[in-house]
Amino acid sequence: MESFKSRVEELYGDFLREIREIERKWQREWYEKGIFNADPKPGKPKYFITVPYPYVSGSPHIGHGRTFTIGDIIARYKRARGFNVLFPIAWHITGTPIQSVADRIMKGDPDDIKLYSWYVSLYVDDPNKVKEILSTFTNPWNIAQFFASVYIRDFMSMGYSMDFRRQFTTGDPDYNAFIIWQYYRLRDAGYITQGSHVVLYSPDENQAVGEHDIKGGDEITIDILEFNLVKFKLENSSEYLVAATLRPETIYGITNVWIHPGVEYVIAEVNGERWIISKPAAWKLSYQGYDVKVIGSIRGGELIGKYVITPLINRKVPILPANFVDENTGTGVVYSVPAHAPYDYVALMDLKKDEKTLSKYGIKEVVESIEPISIIKLPNYGKYPAKDVVEKLGVKDQGDKEKLDEATRIVYREEFYNGVMKENTLFPGLNVNEARERTIKALNEQGAWGRMYELEPRNVFTRSGNPVIAAVIKDQWFLNYGNPEWKAKAFRCLNSMRIIPEKYRKNFEDVFNWLSMRPCARKRGLGTRLPWDPDWIIESLSDSTIYMAYYTIAHKIRSSGLDKKLGDYAKRVIGSKGNDKEALDAIIAFFNYVFLGEGDPGRVAEVFGVDKELIEDMRREFDYWYPVDERHSGPDLISSHLSFFVFHHVAIFPEKYWPRAITFNEYVIREGMKMSRSLGNVLPLPYIPRKYSTDLARLYLASATDLDSTLDWREDDVASVASRLVRFWSLANEIIKEGRPSVSVDVRNASLITQWLISKVNRAIRDSTIDMDNENIRGYTLKAFFDLLSSVEKYLEIAGIINVSRDEVRWALWYVLERWVKLLQPVMPHIAEELWHRMGNGTFVSLEPWPEYSEELINDELDIALDLIERAVEDVQEILRVTKITPKSVYLYVGPPSEYYQIVNEAIRLINEGKTMGEAIRAIVGKPEYRRMADRVANLVSKVVDGTIPRKIVSREMELRVFRELSSYIKSRIGAEVIIQDATNPTYDPGNRARNSLPGRPAIYVEAMKENR
Repeated sequence: MESFKSRVEELYGDFLREIREIERKWQREWYEKGIFNADPKPGKPKYFITVPYPYVSGSPHIGHGRTFTIGDIIARYKRARGFNVLFPIAWHITGTPIQSVADRIMKGDPDDIKLYSWYVSLYVDDPNKVKEILSTFTNPWNIAQFFASVYIRDFMSMGYSMDFRRQFTTGDPDYNAFIIWQYYRLRDAGYITQGSHVVLYSPDENQAVGEHDIKGGDEITIDILEFNLVKFKLENSSEYLVAATLRPETIYGITNVWIHPGVEYVIAEVNGERWIISKPAAWKLSYQGYDVKVIGSIRGGELIGKYVITPLINRKVPILPANFVDENTGTGVVYSVPAHAPYDYVALMDLKKDEKTLSKYGIKEVVESIEPISIIKLPNYGKYPAKDVVEKLGVKDQGDKEKLDEATRIVYREEFYNGVMKENTLFPGLNVNEARERTIKALNEQGAWGRMYELEPRNVFTRSGNPVIAAVIKDQWFLNYGNPEWKAKAFRCLNSMRIIPEKYRKNFEDVFNWLSMRPCARKRGLGTRLPWDPDWIIESLSDSTIYMAYYTIAHKIRSSGLDKKLGDYAKRVIGSKGNDKEALDAIIAFFNYVFLGEGDPGRVAEVFGVDKELIEDMRREFDYWYPVDERHSGPDLISSHLSFFVFHHVAIFPEKYWPRAITFNEYVIREGMKMSRSLGNVLPLPYIPRKYSTDLARLYLASATDLDSTLDWREDDVASVASRLVRFWSLANEIIKEGRPSVSVDVRNASLITQWLISKVNRAIRDSTIDMDNENIRGYTLKAFFDLLSSVEKYLEIAGIINVSRDEVRWALWYVLERWVKLLQPVMPHIAEELWHRMGNGTFVSLEPWPEYSEELINDELDIALDLIERAVEDVQEILRVTKITPKSVYLYVGPPSEYYQIVNEAIRLINEGKTMGEAIRAIVGKPEYRRMADRVANLVSKVVDGTIPRKIVSREMELRVFRELSSYIKSRIGAEVIIQDATNPTYDPGNRARNSLPGRPAIYVEAMKENR
């Protein structure tokens, strides 16, 4: 993939090479001088923004680039707005993903070796060196350290304004101490519990797993389904055929039991009983609290034609064959209710027509005698709802799985919400939901019921490729997010926060409502060991909840040597299973004071052998920066990390330190397709500064789409943005080459077109400020770069044609560029920095204040007037196109009587308020001054409604002035002499056109060349 060459590079190679040199130059300047290192400045407002630290198990890609670039744009904007900004970074290494990579490389997995060779080659050119580095990846710590180091390089190459002094990894010994403190606080608050609960579990890895441990876990939603086990005693036997169902209340309509004739079932002793179930079911149940011992096996076909006794209703039903039965779902045994289950109905109909199978098992007479048994009354459906829906959807047979799944959803949903049990059940008249609970209770009392858990989807694997199942784990440690007090505090925090875009608030509310017990530790992987039970390791999402607090002091811990002391204490606590009171007390006393202000700083300093001032300084630093003002992320983390982030903050910190805002951007795809390694279309972040340029990529990422939309990285679109960036670069350097103007211009006395440009830049600053305050990054970028670039180009075109003085043009362009460079600094900081210095400035534009605007210089009329000019040009061009006249002169009759403008403005106001044309006419004619102009009023209002008159007009005086002042520009556009006439007093009007002039829409007369007359 290193041979990849971007289309942009092919088109604009020389420009990109120049810009890349500039980017590297300013990155060296910024980071060597540490201009983004943030220290407390009492009295100055602060802004603490974070983006979730990346999991460093491989190279970052453009999806990371979008999220961190948006975060950096916000950080740079806030800095320009006068905030003392802290934008730190750290590296996430805990959990099983990195361990899994190391395991696979150790085993010689060819896919992982190929992948990680490519990853390393993104940073190392020498193939031998790549192999040497890869050989160390059998140790997970080497993987973590390598990618943490190159991530720093990637983030610097993207120009991120981060305080890199504060970085750490989640495997650092001092960070272990921080996590130990956090978990004792959670345990003391009663939020950690131990017990048996259903979890996602990897038997091969012998541990509970979370989203980060699962292959594709950030892309799929995994549900744990609870199946009901119903035991059917085999006739004349002590064995049970055990079926799994989600609808036990349908047992009253049973006609038979289905098994797959080709499956090898097992006979297992389960809690002292003999069950016949599928082999996968026996394996899963052994992890769900059942005592399971396989003692034999039996082919499914051997069971066909035998009978079982139905519990509760004591009905004898046959065992029949069905190919839709899946040994990997439930127990591989299904009881049949063809009246209410579409799969059962279709399987029964298929079997009745299958003479070969009926004959093979000698079950023809039995099957032909089976008729569905209706047990649920459902409004708007017949006796057999399954039959109705199957026929409506046109299901052909058991192989028509997609339609059968849809039919099942329809019937189950309708019966659950609207169904009532019939008289031939144990609970006539009850709704389905109540009957379900009563039936479970009755089955349980008879000893015929059990519980089994399954995952949806079925095939879930860890990152190591091992299967994941639902398991009931004993002595597992859990965070009890279901604690009512804890949940109430989390909701209180959420309700006080800004969520941008606001639509994601509902996602948080849904997650908060269902969050309950979550495993917080596992037996394998990297991370901090649970201090009081060190056989367990705190899992990767559970140790990444309040680490933002650690950013505030990490650099001081390192520089003071406290990292070693904290790490040593952490090892002692874990080594003693929490019984080393001296070490534990030291850790708790340190963090209690620094983060909570509890305890005696002098005592803490004495324990750690440092000055009291250092401990108090760290407390002041934390207190200055906290709370987190903004957490910027992707919405995929709402269901895990971001919700835990809120819960853990409210559990540990007082309310004044609770987070204030969470903001989002969506994913990145490429050329209309999701990026994936299998497709080979992943765009690595290291490619950006090499194959494109950092500022070009930042500009594209910011402008391509809104934050709540997926961004599609398309080469043609990037090239289009590059073309505008090339034009901007050329234009800015031309302005600089002309030099700083020696004269000043009074805008009020300048030409209209200069006044228009000055209005444009002031409006761009004002509107960009509003957009950035609302985190409308795309809106800001479009206004600040693309729209303003078009305005400057238009200004240069018109000013050159109407002969605006060179001094005035130089002054106007310098005025714009001084503000423009500051305005663009957040999105394209390297180019802005270079231009700022080329303009003769000695400061960093990255640290300059946001440009100010003057409301007095924003002139809406000028904008509208320029639009009227363009529309008039289009009208003339259309006339020439249709008539095919070669014009000698074009007369524009501008400015009908003043009362026309008054009527039109009133009409526009009324229509914008929602009035109909008739209502607007009546309202205007109702005024005394217009009563004698009813026909004229009606005509003008109708032309506003049909669009003939623009919805925005200027005064008569402004319209006349702008057409007269820009007449030479209009002439250049249409290629003929242009004469502007006052429509109320024309000096030449052979076509009697002046009377047709309208506000905002001049009348037109074209005088043709003689040969065309």
